[in-house]
Amino acid sequence: MTRIVMVGARGRMGQAIVGLAKKDPSFEVVDEVDVGDAIAAQFGACDVIIDFTHHTATVEIATWAARAGKALVIGTTGHTASEREAVLACAERIPLILSPNFSVGVNALFYLTRRAAEILGEGFDREVVEMHHRLKKDAPSGTARRLAEILAEQMGGTYEELCRHGRLGDTGERTGREIGVHALRGGDVVGDHTVVFAGAGERVELTHKASSRDTFAGGALRAAAWLKGRGPGSYTMFDVLGLG
Repeated sequence: MTRIVMVGARGRMGQAIVGLAKKDPSFEVVDEVDVGDAIAAQFGACDVIIDFTHHTATVEIATWAARAGKALVIGTTGHTASEREAVLACAERIPLILSPNFSVGVNALFYLTRRAAEILGEGFDREVVEMHHRLKKDAPSGTARRLAEILAEQMGGTYEELCRHGRLGDTGERTGREIGVHALRGGDVVGDHTVVFAGAGERVELTHKASSRDTFAGGALRAAAWLKGRGPGSYTMFDVLGLG
C-alpha cells in the first residue's frame, strides 16, 4: 500500500486524485491538506506527498517534504525559474517528480513530438496550440510549455530564445527559428494540446485531448506508487513509463 498526503485537496485535481485513491485498495489517503491547513501535520505518516496547489506554495511544500524525508509528486505548474531551481534542489535529499502533465497519453505526445521534430527537421515550421477551461490561471499551460521546450531543444535553442506567444499587428514574415505558442481559454475544456509541423505542401499535427481529470489523477497515483522507496533524485514520467 502507498500512503499519500494530498496537498491541494480541495482543488479540481486534488479532488480527482483523492476520489480515485479512495477507490483503490493499493492507496491510503492519510490526509487532505489545503489553504489554511497545517502543511506538515501528517507528512510523517505517509510514503508520498502529492502537490497540486499554486506555484508560490511548492517551494515550502518541497522543503517540508525534504525535512521529513518523504517522496514528492508535483503536478503544480507555472513556477518561476528560481522556484523551479529551489524545488529541484530538494531532490538531493528525496525522490521527486516534477511534471507538467501526468497523463500517459500526454507523455506519449512528448515522446512523439521529439521524434517527429528529429524526422521532419527544421524545414517544417513548429507551432503549439493549447486550450483549457475558463478558470485556468496560468498561460501557456505547463504541458504546452514543455512541448515548446522539446521543440526548442531539438533546434538547439531555448524556450526563452525561440518562442513567440501569439502574434499581433505587422509582425513580418515568420522566421524558421521561431516557435509559436498559443493559449485558448473557454468553457469547461479539461485540456487540449496540438503540435503543428507545417512544411511546403504538407502538414503534420500531433494532438492529445483529455475528457476527464481522472486521466491525470490516475497518472499522478501511478507516479506516486513508482516513486515510493526510490533513492533521492529528480525523476520524470518517462522514468515511470519506461520511455527512457
